Amino acid sequence: MSGSVMMDANDAIYGGLAECYITINGRRCNFMSMTKFESKWEVNITDVPILGRVGMGHKAAGGKGTWSGTAHYNQSQFRKMADEYQKTGSMPYFEIQVSNEDPTSKAGRQTIILRGCLYDSFILAKFEAGEEIMDEELSGTFESWDMPETFQELDGFLTN
Repeated sequence: MSGSVMMDANDAIYGGLAECYITINGRRCNFMSMTKFESKWEVNITDVPILGRVGMGHKAAGGKGTWSGTAHYNQSQFRKMADEYQKTGSMPYFEIQVSNEDPTSKAGRQTIILRGCLYDSFILAKFEAGEEIMDEELSGTFESWDMPETFQELDGFLTN
């Protein structure tokens, strides 16, 4: 399309430069063993019947936060949480903070802090003969989030 503004390839964010921290019981840890992470907020959409209309209306009515990721199998922090839970019945909530910033991108930095996180499944022990590097899948829920830093709008994003 002639004359249209296009994104500069350098403005794509390189994911390997992300930072990930978890805070459990006031103790902040650099969760550098994470190799993959995603969190999302799923909105519950409710059907709304409307008199005089053939089609349904829709309304946002709550939501649910989930997170998942992959980490190298080299830390025991979540297994300690599982141990505490099975011995006391108390599951500690924690926070996850993820920041993305690529110095080659004009987008800048974005930080998301997930609050009220719970872990939903615990790998207690594992091995695989011949496996060079062991990983583990992690997942759970969160109750809310904050976004103290947001990406900058790139040149050409606004059209009017």
